[in-house]
Amino acid sequence: MTSLDLLRTFLAVHRAGSVTAAAQLLGLSQPAVTAQLKALEKTVKKPLFHRHARGVTTTAAGEDLARRLAGPLDDLAAAVGDFVGGKVALHVGGPAEFTSLKVVPALVELPDTALRVTFGMPDDLLDELVKGGLDLVVSTVRPRLRGIVSAPLYVEELTVVAADRWCYPDTSGVLGDAPWVAYAEDLPLIRRYWQTVYKTPPPGNAVVVVPDLRAVLAATLAGAGVTVLPRYLCEYELATGDLREVVIRGELPTNTLYLAVRTGAFAEPHIARARDLLTTRAADW
Repeated sequence: MTSLDLLRTFLAVHRAGSVTAAAQLLGLSQPAVTAQLKALEKTVKKPLFHRHARGVTTTAAGEDLARRLAGPLDDLAAAVGDFVGGKVALHVGGPAEFTSLKVVPALVELPDTALRVTFGMPDDLLDELVKGGLDLVVSTVRPRLRGIVSAPLYVEELTVVAADRWCYPDTSGVLGDAPWVAYAEDLPLIRRYWQTVYKTPPPGNAVVVVPDLRAVLAATLAGAGVTVLPRYLCEYELATGDLREVVIRGELPTNTLYLAVRTGAFAEPHIARARDLLTTRAADW
């Protein structure tokens, strides 16, 4: 009878596309994973992977085995999964602002779920997803890693906003001498807006740089300067008149946020419930 450890190792390598990544996921050494793969291939009497410099690709026999194993092994993992105080743990990662304002308020509605949230940059979060440290990631970039599936969750619209003191009544889109308030020194959202609308880099430099869009919003409200924000983040301030949109010609740029999980993860009921809830809520965001 084939050991469950061999099958679990095989599926991890298949999903990660790399012996090294699977070893990190499983908490094993790379030689141990390689030895288990060889043992399984000897048992089934077929090669399961093609080895190459950048990792591995699954053979036709390996793909067939992975399809047959994924459901049963995922069900077994769910049955003996991560529990906190009698509740199943859901580990979620995403950008701090969107996750705080949109994702967390939705997911706390899940019954019998212990929510654990990690903030970070998309590459770091997706790497942790592949390794198994996270169950679900909201990513600001389209995931392209092997072993991850994703779907668009939300499209955020970017807009230029400022307090009254920096708003100028001209139609050219020039912001006068207003300084920028930015998320980073290279003005990422501002640059994205300017290059989309004007096809040129943004003028000037930032007077305030703070790596949290909520703090960027606060500094802009305080009159520090002009900024570019996702509309969802400042819609209340726009409605109250505390901020004004600086009307600039052209179509407003957008960013798509993606919901990413490991391949086969939706077989785990708590992850599937989280996906369904976020997808439903996002329709109203």
